[in-house]
Amino acid sequence: MDGRDTRVEALRLKKTVVLIGMMGAGKSAVGRALATALNVPFRDSDAEIEIAANMSIAEIFSRDGEAFFRRKETQVIDRLLDDTPAVLSTGGGAYMAPGNREMITRKGVAVWLDAELPVLWNRVRHKSTRPLLRTDNPLATLTEIYERRVPIYALADLKVPSGARQSVEAMARTVIGVLKTRPDVLTEAEK
Repeated sequence: MDGRDTRVEALRLKKTVVLIGMMGAGKSAVGRALATALNVPFRDSDAEIEIAANMSIAEIFSRDGEAFFRRKETQVIDRLLDDTPAVLSTGGGAYMAPGNREMITRKGVAVWLDAELPVLWNRVRHKSTRPLLRTDNPLATLTEIYERRVPIYALADLKVPSGARQSVEAMARTVIGVLKTRPDVLTEAEK
């Protein structure tokens, strides 16, 4: 016996799970663990954009601006949602666009990883890869972004609290538990 949870292996994903939330909420780490547990591909919209542009998100923001980046982000998310069911991690601002929210709910399911501001700050304060936090007061900037985005994230199809003390694997199990409440998204596999 290899110790794996066979109950997870008996599940079938019917729609792409789109992880939304603030930078530092754990979308990429939890997304990878969730995809592994469900035996489906993991996709990251920011990584796909970087591959297509052959530059980092920060370089795209600097060279072409946020509006250009957001247009490309919508195109990439649309393409990824048309692929086989998977786990898709999105950038923190992706869900802010009404068109993206509608598309995600129509083609997949939006799962908000809801982390409180102190948890987010602890996770992102030492990272230089966050273009929106390249300000004189990154905590104030993060706070302003958080306060603006949380009411929009609350529109997500499903919500999963993301705590400071929860392991990535525990978070993935929690997400699976929440997804099981939606038989249009996750069902027991046929034997």
